[in-house]
Amino acid sequence: MAPRLTWPVAAVAALVVLLAAACGGSGVDPGAASAGPGTSGTTHSAPAAGASSGPVTPPSTSSPATTLPATPRATTPVSSELPRGGRTLFPHYRLVGFAGHPNSVPLGRLGIGKLADRTAEIEKLAERYADGRTPLPVLELIATVVQAQPGRDGMYRARASDSMIATQLAAARQVNGILLLGIQPGRSPFLTEVKAYAKWLKEPDVGIALDPEWAMGPRQVPMRVFGSTTGKEINGIAAYLAGVVKENDLPEKVLVFHQLAPSIVRHESDIKAHPGVAIIKSVDGIGSRAMKEETWRKLTATMPKSLYPGFKLFYEEDAQFGPLMTPAQVLALRPEPDYVLYE
Repeated sequence: MAPRLTWPVAAVAALVVLLAAACGGSGVDPGAASAGPGTSGTTHSAPAAGASSGPVTPPSTSSPATTLPATPRATTPVSSELPRGGRTLFPHYRLVGFAGHPNSVPLGRLGIGKLADRTAEIEKLAERYADGRTPLPVLELIATVVQAQPGRDGMYRARASDSMIATQLAAARQVNGILLLGIQPGRSPFLTEVKAYAKWLKEPDVGIALDPEWAMGPRQVPMRVFGSTTGKEINGIAAYLAGVVKENDLPEKVLVFHQLAPSIVRHESDIKAHPGVAIIKSVDGIGSRAMKEETWRKLTATMPKSLYPGFKLFYEEDAQFGPLMTPAQVLALRPEPDYVLYE
């Protein structure tokens, strides 16, 4: 039986308060309260589950890069085009997705109920975002999950099993959607975690989503400090994916990075355009509509032209501040999001 990932209730309450301040226009920047990679950092609460793909109380880690088992399910071979046709994503498509992990309700929508129900739900929801485009459903599986304990290799993360990924990919294919492998790296380098899924990235409908707030330095501990990354690191991952696309004659591949404050991604201008890779900056953070719109304006104001805009909503955490934003309200954002993700 697969282990169930849990989240302490008290931690959720404290972390939601922190993110409301960090993302709600108070001027608080989480990066100002923690040291950068490689330092011990000032300890404080990390992002809430609704503000990022947050931490969990881990299952027992008995080996480096612990895998989280799931029921095996075969995938179906597909063509070298995108699931709904063509080889490029934008501006033809709008991506609409659910994030999460099948063994954890707090990590997002993919952990609630039956997977078949979630895929049917996201396909229907995606239609509400069409607005002249072709909707493309997305399942964003948190494949590398940050952990509270270091494990044998000291990396503070656990990886999903092949069978779990196969199950999620098969589900995405049932609705002609795509699968993104989310990465909360702990102390492991992002590129190391991306390459751990190399065989899956050879599939034409599998991409990557990065959670930099969980990228720790050598002496940092998840859930005590905010992590961060750099434009240079993201650019290196984009270059790697571009190579995978070229070598395997694949359609354009998605690379998402989630960002809740400017300090989470430093030197963003270092992210360049790469053939065969659509790089999406997903604006993270919880709050009311006004708070989320303010964060959106702040994080998209100087966004490089190499990036496409994405927007994230949280069913439970956002609702604590008021009604969840409607598709019409999300589509009214400028720039208009190319990717809308629900957690």
